Amino acid sequence: MYTVVLVVVLAMIIVALWMRNHPYDMNLAPYGSKELVQPEPIKGNSFLVPLIALRSALANRTFWLLAGTFFFCGFSTNGLIGTHLIPAGHDHGISEVTTTGLLALMGVFDLVGTTLSGWLSDRMDSRKLLFWYYGLRGLSLLFLPYALDEASPMLMIFSVFYGLDWIATVPPTVKLAAKEFGNAKAGMIFGWVADAHQVGASVAAFGAGAMRDWLGSYTVPFIAAGAVCLLAAFMSISISKHPVEA
Repeated sequence: MYTVVLVVVLAMIIVALWMRNHPYDMNLAPYGSKELVQPEPIKGNSFLVPLIALRSALANRTFWLLAGTFFFCGFSTNGLIGTHLIPAGHDHGISEVTTTGLLALMGVFDLVGTTLSGWLSDRMDSRKLLFWYYGLRGLSLLFLPYALDEASPMLMIFSVFYGLDWIATVPPTVKLAAKEFGNAKAGMIFGWVADAHQVGASVAAFGAGAMRDWLGSYTVPFIAAGAVCLLAAFMSISISKHPVEA
């Protein structure tokens, strides 16, 4: 308990001393620009502004596509692999230590993949990036039941391939939110989109476990996750290239 309190207090001190909300606060230009830009002031009640932003976003097709794809993102990552890979490995006679190590390996390659994704998002069409990310993730999940049957080295290949794609969807999703709704609203809109991610994760966490108890294996949940990722790929590419509102 004392450790938690200490960490919270230290975090608050660090945020108060060094964290800033905008490059202008540090006398810096925004990334990619050479001009100092003052942040737009928040108009109205700061607690109601996110709700107002959500209300306006609900009428926007791009918002629903981003939220829908992120629902499937959470469904196929935190909720499924993060929660059920270890028990799925146990079903196939793979030790917990081995599958835990594979999850750690995914985390290492996730760092590489997400960093590279941020670089690519500044240089390529984010819709196309999401198409490939979700499509390749879907194919990897369709491959997973076979990898579990064969164990190593197939699981190693899956872990590397899947790990590169774990959170790679975040940078292009943020970029599309900013393009559609503007930089001032991008953070709030992405926050609501991220909520869809967590709902998807909770659905998979419960649903995959229920399916395992009912059917005796994780094959159907893994194949279903692969299928919805392929659907998310086509949802991503259908996002309009031209923002509807500034």
